Amino acid sequence: MRNVTIDTVTDAVIDSLGRHGEISPRQREIMTSLLRHLHGFCRDVKLQHHEFLQACDYLARAGKVCDDKRQEFILLGDILGVEVLVDMLSNPVEGSESESTVLGPFYRENPPVLPKGASTVQKHFDDEETVLVEGYVTDTEGKPLAGVTLDIWEDAPNGLYENHDPDQPEYNLRGRFVTDEDGHFVLRAVRPVPYPIPDNETAGELIRYMGHHPNRPGHLHFILAKDGYRTLVSQVFDADSPWLDEDSVFAVKNSLVAKFEKGRPGDDTDLYVRFDFTLKPQAEEQRLAAE
Repeated sequence: MRNVTIDTVTDAVIDSLGRHGEISPRQREIMTSLLRHLHGFCRDVKLQHHEFLQACDYLARAGKVCDDKRQEFILLGDILGVEVLVDMLSNPVEGSESESTVLGPFYRENPPVLPKGASTVQKHFDDEETVLVEGYVTDTEGKPLAGVTLDIWEDAPNGLYENHDPDQPEYNLRGRFVTDEDGHFVLRAVRPVPYPIPDNETAGELIRYMGHHPNRPGHLHFILAKDGYRTLVSQVFDADSPWLDEDSVFAVKNSLVAKFEKGRPGDDTDLYVRFDFTLKPQAEEQRLAAE
């Protein structure tokens, strides 16, 4: 179209899809919806050219922040509630399976594999509270699942994850554990503390633009994986933590809140918490697609 107008430009761009190169039906679906919503947003707010240039500069600066320790666009997606929405769309709860929530920007692959009951703590802090964490993993029919790998990580008592704190040893407060024949797992860690997500750089600009705060309640991260079952990415939140009702990334769900109790005799920890997980069998078509 040679002479586009405010009324015709959206359809002109959509009509161009696939005209000079093959695209899949899914690509067409995504791009058509994206264009209608993006153009609609520009019309709704009457976006001005200087604001468009500011947005381009903002995204360019966000890209420069990204490295192997900080994925700024995941962080921005968290702040906007996009990651938690995508997670709920990707992993709908249809039965008794455990709820998932966001992965977050602090995950590291390949933490050490640790024996049952081991501690993830490599560096101690004066104000730490140690905690024994245990639970059982079952399928949706209540059958114990042996051989489930649990990838676990959390922040330190200073509110920092190991990969954002040069004073912590490599993989501090991170580890992988495997359930036994009863589906049981147990480990020792520290009580997770509330912390602010990184509010410098472009993430901080967005938080302040929204008039929001950066704080997250204390939580433990989990990834549970076993062949034949849907991988679960989730978190367990401390029931006594502040910010449960105002999580800066909107990831708290009632089913993921657990009470940290006083440590029991023999635990050798200050606190004790139990949390059980239920994994959903992976659909056959999903297994074939993965292969």
